[in-house]
Amino acid sequence: MTEKIKKRPPVVAILGHVDHGKSSLLEAIKDLKITDKESGGITQHMGAYTVEQDGEQITFIDTPGHEAFSAMRSRGAEVADIGILVIAADEGVKKQTVEAINHLKDANIPFLIAFNKMDKSGANPEKVKQELSGEGLIVESYGGDIPCVEISAIKKEGMDELLEMIILLAEMEEIEADYEKKAEGVIIETNVDSKEGVSATLLVQEGVLKKGDIVGTDCCYGTIREIRNFQGEKIEKVFPSMPARVSGLKMNPHVGENFKVFKDQNEAKEAKINEKGVVSFQELTSSQKNSLNVVIKADVLGSLEAIKNMFEKLPRERVGINVVSAGIGDINESDVDLVKTCGGVLLAYRVNVGRTAKDLMVQNKIDALTHDVIYDLIEEVRIEMAKLLDPEIVEEEEGKIKILAVFKTDKRRQILGGKVSEGEINKGVEVKIQRNGEEIGKGKLINLKKEEKDVDKIPEREEFGMLFEGEQKIEENDILVAYTTKKVLPDL
Repeated sequence: MTEKIKKRPPVVAILGHVDHGKSSLLEAIKDLKITDKESGGITQHMGAYTVEQDGEQITFIDTPGHEAFSAMRSRGAEVADIGILVIAADEGVKKQTVEAINHLKDANIPFLIAFNKMDKSGANPEKVKQELSGEGLIVESYGGDIPCVEISAIKKEGMDELLEMIILLAEMEEIEADYEKKAEGVIIETNVDSKEGVSATLLVQEGVLKKGDIVGTDCCYGTIREIRNFQGEKIEKVFPSMPARVSGLKMNPHVGENFKVFKDQNEAKEAKINEKGVVSFQELTSSQKNSLNVVIKADVLGSLEAIKNMFEKLPRERVGINVVSAGIGDINESDVDLVKTCGGVLLAYRVNVGRTAKDLMVQNKIDALTHDVIYDLIEEVRIEMAKLLDPEIVEEEEGKIKILAVFKTDKRRQILGGKVSEGEINKGVEVKIQRNGEEIGKGKLINLKKEEKDVDKIPEREEFGMLFEGEQKIEENDILVAYTTKKVLPDL
């Protein structure tokens, strides 16, 4: 290793099912390894931080779910050196766990498995290891090469073992960088602040980024006006594997874009390919009669990209999606006016609602679908799409009655005696008439009697009298199947 090529800290991404503790793990490591004094300057989420373990540094990137991680990879951005697959030991492998495994395989980086929630009574890591074998992941204790660590993020247990394993993996990978070349790296997230304007969180991968450097990406450029580390402190330089928030770019770069340092603004400007600096939802626009109009506001461009990726996976054969507007920043009056005009829904991901906008929403009876988890947000969109379809009528069986006697028969009514063989029978319930296993008609029980008294319901195994109304004449040994109907949202 030359003076020019030096060892750099590993960059770690945490992936896994939405409820298995990714965020809790990031918070636990931060709480244990960064003192209150050190973290006091952190005024807002930055997307990455660096901790120290046994004299070695480790950088963790906190993307909004592995959808954003995937968006970075789709641009060829080699973001992480090591992955952590978080699995709740009491729940095991879920659908999103499999998705995370595929992301890690595609990224072709070494990773370890953190069995989280070991404090839960149902924790069973051995069972999860067997499930992982079914996904082609063989852990070390089963003769494979994937290391595992048992942790409890909530109780902050197993954190040192986890960090030590990361350092061991990093040493085996020989992670290095050229400290003398012009700085380059990747954009982790971007946002617009009402006071500071455009800012971007970036990760330097080669070289040393300095205040005053001219930086360019495929869509934007600018002079680095200010640099802050993850603790919010102003700094002059950013070294490899170090995250930092910078200001000075003229517009929003994309999450996952590579950046480079150029000798002057003309060179940076010539290197630009795309000046939009936005996420386009145009290809999702539908001309279908049934289409859900959507206005989206998110915290950063990376979140918008993640939402778009999830929208693309939604079935749109029966109901389309029209994204009327998509932007970053808090919800304002213009957003509310748009929703009012288009008659759609307002989606808010990790953003607030301005006071004036909130008053306007109350006046116009408009609600924002507000979420901090993309999967929850997409599920709400799926529900709103389903509302545009005619509801499906579903029958639910409540009980069965065996007819023991027919006491009186009129033109459309009969007085009957019977016994509840299954479930519970309620007054006014609709019934299907079965004879010799075949349905022969329908009717309604308009009154129930027990010991000469009118009652509202009859429990299982009880005999009772009933007043039946319907066209079909009932005979002894017929079976009445009581049922209710309800409207449910159809499947997209």
